[in-house]
Amino acid sequence: MSPISTRVEKRAVPVRGPTSPMMLVYSFFAVAAIGALLLSLPVSSPDSEFTSPITAFFTSVSAMTGTGLIVVDTTEAWSGFGQVVLVGLIFIGGLGFMTGAAFLLLITGRRSSLQGRLIVGAGLDDNRLGTIATLARNIILMAIMVQIIGAIFIFFRWYIAAPLWPGMTLGEGLWQSVFTSISAFNNSGFEILPDGLEGARIAGASLIGLSSDIPTLLIIGVMILAGSTSYVVLANIVVIRGWHRLTLDTKLVLLGIGVMLLVGFTAFMILEWTNPDTIGDESVRNKVTQGVFHTVNRTAGFSTLDYGKLNSANLSVTEGLMFVGGASASTAAGIKVSTFMVIVIASFAIFSGRERTTVFGREIPRVNVLRAMAVASTAAAAVLFLAVALFVVQPDLDFRTGLFEIVSSFGTVGWSAGATSNLNPAAQVVVAVTMFAGRFGPLTIALFMAGRERQDSVRFATERIRIG
Repeated sequence: MSPISTRVEKRAVPVRGPTSPMMLVYSFFAVAAIGALLLSLPVSSPDSEFTSPITAFFTSVSAMTGTGLIVVDTTEAWSGFGQVVLVGLIFIGGLGFMTGAAFLLLITGRRSSLQGRLIVGAGLDDNRLGTIATLARNIILMAIMVQIIGAIFIFFRWYIAAPLWPGMTLGEGLWQSVFTSISAFNNSGFEILPDGLEGARIAGASLIGLSSDIPTLLIIGVMILAGSTSYVVLANIVVIRGWHRLTLDTKLVLLGIGVMLLVGFTAFMILEWTNPDTIGDESVRNKVTQGVFHTVNRTAGFSTLDYGKLNSANLSVTEGLMFVGGASASTAAGIKVSTFMVIVIASFAIFSGRERTTVFGREIPRVNVLRAMAVASTAAAAVLFLAVALFVVQPDLDFRTGLFEIVSSFGTVGWSAGATSNLNPAAQVVVAVTMFAGRFGPLTIALFMAGRERQDSVRFATERIRIG
């Protein structure tokens, strides 16, 4: 007998072309383009006229990515058909492009391929092939159920308990409730509340007129938290029912959300307490209500006050909260809470001189730490690049409001400090690209640019470099 030698060629994982994971991104870009086409048609306008392609594209991307930034008033600029298009875009985008792919497989009844299931599983943070379809279905069912329940509560508040305006019809009450519920759960921030109605409880644009309506803000706030926490975390809490038995991912998400809520609320109270342009003249009860809603709303963008009048320091804190965003596989964007927590924990480990990153009696794999740092650094670089691009195409834009606009767009939050209405067409395109890039993540963009994945076959000698 003699030895037999053989050589197996390595298979590259394509990230371009019809079989790559990037097809999911291409598909949702196509959805945004179709939405823009529908919004530009006369049927989408109350005046039965064509809408500017740039305005339609900006609004479509804003809705599909769950951002909520607008260059035209949602109530006045779009007909009933246009608003239905917006709700559809919000719902599809809120599920996320990974879960959305699984959703399409389920409703068409097709059997997914191994590669497709691996792609969807990676997006849902579950690599058990046998449970991916079930998990995706559960996410969709949970999303629909929560939005239906939210719509019922909002309908009861806005139509039965305290009607928004005199003579409000059943159809108006149902549509306002459904639209707001879908927008809140998907962390979108779009709303169609009319302004200036005689005798109405709504005294200002958006939710500003309802800023002291605690039941309304409570319902919307709970919907926002449910959407930004993710099904995986919520299911783990419901099934396990015990802190020590929760997964490490769930613990880090809950801890991270708690820290951000505390930081956001404290900063808002301290910096806005005496600000007469925001909450300085409000009662203590309304100040606390505004502070809580503002912090919970860090991923959605509903406005209960004019963000152009916030303290500059508070704007900076808000930018940090928007940049982090919500949980993985949720309706919120940002670099994600778990990514931020991994970086914080790894930094503490490095400062303590420890070689391994450990927390709650568990060790975080080194590859997770490196990926978290790569996502955060890529996101920061993207925000910097897009901010420069915005000021290049519109040099007269105020720096503070322009930077806030970019961070809000990248985090798909939708808060604006007053820059959105003043954007020229080129700046609107830059902001639309920012919203799309922020929704689908720096990691996906890096995958698209990488070309192909490969493992190093050669290791070189180690040499230290100076840090700091």
